Amino acid sequence: MLTTARLHGQQTGKGDRLTGFNFATRSPVLGRQGMVATSHPLATQIGLDVLKQGGTAVDAAIAANAALGVVEPNNGGIGGDLFAIVWSAKERKLYGLNASGRSPNGLTYQAMKDVLGSRTQIPLYGPLSVSVPGTVDGWFQLHKRFGKLPVARLLAPSIRYAREGVPVPQVIAYSWQVAAQRLAAQEAVINEFTNFRKTFLIDGKAPTEGQVFRNPDLATTYEKIASGGRDAFYNGPIADAIDRYARRAGLYLRKADLAAHQSQWVEPVSVNYRGYDVYELPPNGQGVAVLQMLNVLEGFDLKAMGHNSADYLHVLVEAKKLAFEDRARYYADPDFSKIPLNWLISREYAAQRRKLIDPKKAAERIDAGMPTLRNGDTVYLTVADDQGNMVSLIQSNMLEFGSGMVPDGLGFVFHNRGTSFNLQPDHANVYGPAKRPFSTIIPGFVTKNGEPFLSFGVMGGAMQPQGHVQILCNIIDFGMNVQEAGDAARFSHSGSGEPIGGLMTDGGRLALESGISADVRTELEKRGHHLTGTDFFGGYQAIQWDAVNRIYRGASEMRKDGQAAGY
Repeated sequence: MLTTARLHGQQTGKGDRLTGFNFATRSPVLGRQGMVATSHPLATQIGLDVLKQGGTAVDAAIAANAALGVVEPNNGGIGGDLFAIVWSAKERKLYGLNASGRSPNGLTYQAMKDVLGSRTQIPLYGPLSVSVPGTVDGWFQLHKRFGKLPVARLLAPSIRYAREGVPVPQVIAYSWQVAAQRLAAQEAVINEFTNFRKTFLIDGKAPTEGQVFRNPDLATTYEKIASGGRDAFYNGPIADAIDRYARRAGLYLRKADLAAHQSQWVEPVSVNYRGYDVYELPPNGQGVAVLQMLNVLEGFDLKAMGHNSADYLHVLVEAKKLAFEDRARYYADPDFSKIPLNWLISREYAAQRRKLIDPKKAAERIDAGMPTLRNGDTVYLTVADDQGNMVSLIQSNMLEFGSGMVPDGLGFVFHNRGTSFNLQPDHANVYGPAKRPFSTIIPGFVTKNGEPFLSFGVMGGAMQPQGHVQILCNIIDFGMNVQEAGDAARFSHSGSGEPIGGLMTDGGRLALESGISADVRTELEKRGHHLTGTDFFGGYQAIQWDAVNRIYRGASEMRKDGQAAGY
């Protein structure tokens, strides 16, 4: 399989476009009545069919998300969490939904420490990493407020695909194979690894590109949800099956934890960046980091620096470092920790932090700010309908195939979001029972002059805030269209302090895509950036509302197998 742009050792050339930026892979997709953008064409088509059948944007988003659990199970599924931002055209208002689950109520901090012994972090795989999956409740909360078609109708296409099978596309096949190799090395930790092998491997191997994958267990699970609603998952037969599996496999999750779960409607938070109101969801997610970075960057003339120049990339990376140290210290479950949210996204605080950026030298260590005011691996999809409603939805297993633990006969893997707790007793994100861990998944939304402008997201752990900012700068500062903004070369910085623990002491590592020139790389190294390689720079989908022509513009980037489609 080709995993880079090389063929038999030769670098292949890129074709030329007739108009627009040459790096773009295609034109934006245009539509008047509706638009769907997901990371898999089959999920996009399912969502589009729902819109054509009279469903709302939320109906189509639920149907597409369910489909992604079938066709891209490495990155998402009903064993994980969900976050969403919804634009209600009728009310002219944004709604935020936090559908993330909590840690097991029966596992205390001391019990967790006793199990871990000398280990200083919760393992990435196995029983301790599992928290309550929030996705299914998220679907039903969204549907209750904004849905129209029956949920059974929305799940029907995914049930059929799960039973009959779907061919696995190139990028998903590659990621699936890498994840399967990683999980194979954890077989001693994941004491129920055979369920993963039985459910997600074919003859003991990850599927290759074009191979047909079937998941009849997930089809049965979806049928139970279709007939029994969210209670089938949290109080009924699925909850019973989860409880039996948990007791047998050493998980601390119980049916009572599932029964107690409730998603939370939250108020999106925003800052204005050069006339655009950018919205993210408040913690326990990391969306506030996007707003903090934008506040810092507004003090620089990015356009004059030039896109992906050394000056431009240096400033963005340094702004990321500033925001991420605050992220490491303050972002946590607001039910357990008082987060100085207003202070973090204030212009006054941004002005203080901006002064810490040396234009010619990369910072090796940055401390989090101290407030003076005390009060104050993933799938993304977006859908827009013919009434003007728009949905920005993100859903995740955390790592690919999450904890690696598959409950008997249910066809999905539990996420490992529970590994995102800190174990320091005085930390905001410290582990505790019935507590939501720090989450990386963030949907984004932008309005301008009170009108929707952009529903978008960028998948991929700590890459997500960095990706959001780069997309927004591409569109707002450099005038790129919605497709070009996703296809442009990106950076990814790693090594900042994390909410689970650790501090940046050496400036971290900076990865650059191949579209960034050698001269820029040399200059960044001179400024003290430590360049490294990576094969992951996120995955972007977006829908833009063109208020002048009254049309939608959709985009799905080339780093994924996805598709934007409208009508």
